[in-house]
Amino acid sequence: MAKKPLTIREKTIFDGIFTKYFLKFIFSVWFKVAGWKLCKTAPEGAGVAIAAPHTSNWDFVYALGAAILQDVKIYFSVKDSLCRVPVLGPWMMYLGAIPIDRSAKGVGQVEQIKQFINSQKLQRVFFLFTPEGTRGSVTKWKTGFYHVAQGCNLPIFLAKVDYLSKEAGVFHTFKLTENKENDIQAIQASYKTIQGKFPLDQYPGYTGRMQKISETEAKIIKAMYSFKGVATKVEITAKAKLTGLSSNILDFLVEKELLEKCQSAEENAEPTYQLTFTGRGYFLHLSTKV
Repeated sequence: MAKKPLTIREKTIFDGIFTKYFLKFIFSVWFKVAGWKLCKTAPEGAGVAIAAPHTSNWDFVYALGAAILQDVKIYFSVKDSLCRVPVLGPWMMYLGAIPIDRSAKGVGQVEQIKQFINSQKLQRVFFLFTPEGTRGSVTKWKTGFYHVAQGCNLPIFLAKVDYLSKEAGVFHTFKLTENKENDIQAIQASYKTIQGKFPLDQYPGYTGRMQKISETEAKIIKAMYSFKGVATKVEITAKAKLTGLSSNILDFLVEKELLEKCQSAEENAEPTYQLTFTGRGYFLHLSTKV
């Protein structure tokens, strides 16, 4: 007899009274006593959420707390076979598991999520991925989350659990471009300044807290991101809506490796500037939405 296909469960633990009242109260007290805070307001609608760095089981606890406190519903992918285990399977489905059947007749992850989204009126629903794939040390990310976001036409919610600033939640809504490699590098750059519980195990490597810059310099970074390429000092000044722009400020951002100066081969040509990947990652912390 063919097995009945499993589908994403509509009602999960996040819809129950236990979560909405009891767990929300528990996490509210815990965050306050422990000194943790939430990242602004969680984005509305459905999206693919990536959580990094992931170096400890405690990451999930803080991420769960942030989700419950901000009325976010989380779904995560597991093997279809685990969801069929008596007692364990139904419990995992209740927690928000998405059963993934990788057989030839199985419904793929992208198709399942697309069908689920089309059948629901979704508020805050995050399909959660940990690109490192494990709590241990790794040398690259698994990019299945990008494939899902692309296939389902969803934004990527960049979520963090920062043990230095004691902050948890989504810090940016990232919309995909047509360049996967650049998107991944920019996203990874934004995670280099987020400290996991065990910094030596996180990937990409932890480089320290985000550099402090002035309001004017922040406007320049935001302006440069909108160019998606190179720009002259005059163009940057106009885009950032500044009354004037000193070359010293641009040189400072170049020194901090947030900007790259591009010198033209033509004699006496005005230099142009572009964001480095570090600069792009920095922008993702300056703006909650692209």
